[in-house]
Amino acid sequence: MLPIYNANDMRDIKKRLFNRADKIDGQTVATVKKIIEDVKTLGNKALFEYTLKFDGFALLEGNLIVTDAEIKKAYGAVEGELVGIMKKSAENIRAYHERQKRETWKVTDGGRTLGQIIRPLGRAGVYVPGGKAAYPSSVLMNIIPARVAGVKEIVMTTPPGKSGEISPLTLVAADIAGADKILRIGGAQAIAALAYGTETIRPVDKITGPGNNYVAAAKREVFGQVGIDMVAGPSEVLIIADASANPAYIAADFLSQAEHDEMAACVLITLDHNTALQARKEILRQLELLPKKEIAEKAIENHGAILIAQDIKDAIKTANEIAPEHLELCIQDPEAVLDRIENAGAVFIGHYSPEPLGDYYAGPNHVLPTNGTARFFSPLSVDDFIKKMSLVCYDEESLKCAYKDIAAFARAEGLNAHENSVRIRFEKI
Repeated sequence: MLPIYNANDMRDIKKRLFNRADKIDGQTVATVKKIIEDVKTLGNKALFEYTLKFDGFALLEGNLIVTDAEIKKAYGAVEGELVGIMKKSAENIRAYHERQKRETWKVTDGGRTLGQIIRPLGRAGVYVPGGKAAYPSSVLMNIIPARVAGVKEIVMTTPPGKSGEISPLTLVAADIAGADKILRIGGAQAIAALAYGTETIRPVDKITGPGNNYVAAAKREVFGQVGIDMVAGPSEVLIIADASANPAYIAADFLSQAEHDEMAACVLITLDHNTALQARKEILRQLELLPKKEIAEKAIENHGAILIAQDIKDAIKTANEIAPEHLELCIQDPEAVLDRIENAGAVFIGHYSPEPLGDYYAGPNHVLPTNGTARFFSPLSVDDFIKKMSLVCYDEESLKCAYKDIAAFARAEGLNAHENSVRIRFEKI
């Protein structure tokens, strides 16, 4: 387990480690399409039936929306210290995303005015997985950017337990982040309700948040009716380490991703054989101490590796080819190579910037592109919750100077009505 490779073998390694995008089979897609069509046609009735079928809870119109009393009760079930920590995290996330805000702008040159108008989305839907685990950090990361962007209404949806319960951690995080409404529904039926609406749920403009294969398939199906953030794959980390790195730190960071699920990918690129051996020894030692050892072990077996690069240039070339979700630079002078990093969801610099710092606390969003899509996708941000409109204003003299060029362009494309639209203002047609 955990082989050591030469980084020159990148083609075969990349295929083994990162050819792991979630495969959504035809039966899942067919099931999701049926659920979506039922919600579109039957509305609340379909929501109630599917919630009883999949979650075992008798959902009704009267208990669809989480009440203020339930949220207040949730605070009593969460330790005060943890509430305080979540509030600190929310402050960091909010401060970071405030810097991403865009402003409407326009420029005037003589009789021409051009610009860009920025408007927030009207309504956003955030999906939060339920079940045995609770992920309040994902609640904060999805809702706060929408709040900062100025989205008028943010609706969160999450599947209930068999008694209709929702994790107190999830409810407290949603309240801290600023959710306007929390719906007690999950699965593909929740995505359909957010996209198309029902008797009691108004449709949203965009849906964000992670989920299982049914949720991912549903997001793909409704894209176009609404916007979506991305269809994220399993988590991954790539660590570049030199002799200055502590093998124990490397191992802990490596395993922090392996425990996510059996499909997580964990790669260490070192600059010398000794660092590779010491890190592997420490990874295997710490693995034995993990409560989720079986999950982490399977992830490492299928999608874990240690690579030895010729030098830092070779290591960065390999990292850019992989385009990892999380990239850690555990090297002596990370700032010196930062300009060479081209493809990564998030970059963690130095020996005291472990990946969980980004998951929970630092402020940048932890909803990141996976499976090589960092080549063209970016982290979830305020930009995901705004829309941009172009502004064009020419006065008569400015259009007069340009209309013949525009008419010629339109003629070249065979669009005579376009040509006439500019010519008629200055010529008889």
